[in-house]
Amino acid sequence: MPLVYNELHRLAHHYMLGERRGHLLQTSALVNEVYLQLIDAREVRWQDRAHFFAISANLMRQLLVHFARSRDSQKRGGLYRQVSLEESAVMAPHGDADLLELDDALTALAEIDPRKAKVVELRFFGGLSLEEIAEVLKSSVNIVWRDWDMANLGCTGK
Repeated sequence: MPLVYNELHRLAHHYMLGERRGHLLQTSALVNEVYLQLIDAREVRWQDRAHFFAISANLMRQLLVHFARSRDSQKRGGLYRQVSLEESAVMAPHGDADLLELDDALTALAEIDPRKAKVVELRFFGGLSLEEIAEVLKSSVNIVWRDWDMANLGCTGK
């Protein structure tokens, strides 16, 4: 379990570096929440390290989106701001609204192309490299790079 906790901490720390100063959710709190959910996931048949990363990234996404929604209970209306996935990948500081927009975009993308949505989720929330994502998805790095590039083009409108 210490190894799992250390991996979770590394993932959470990578993501939390991009949060604004004064963000109320701390890295250790995010790690603890994900850790507790992983321990309670008795039905999960752990396959390998890649499977762990995929589930952890998804749990972090769910927790962070839930936290952002609870903080941003106001209606957002139609004032959406486009955020390039490349900007997100370098973990530029972002607010709750950006996180919610990314979650909405990922949900919409998953309806059209679930694999591209998973690539973005693993890259953004899991902090995984393209090589690690290829391992998780049991795909080639070229396909993952192409998915990442296409998702980014769709987001920026290029």
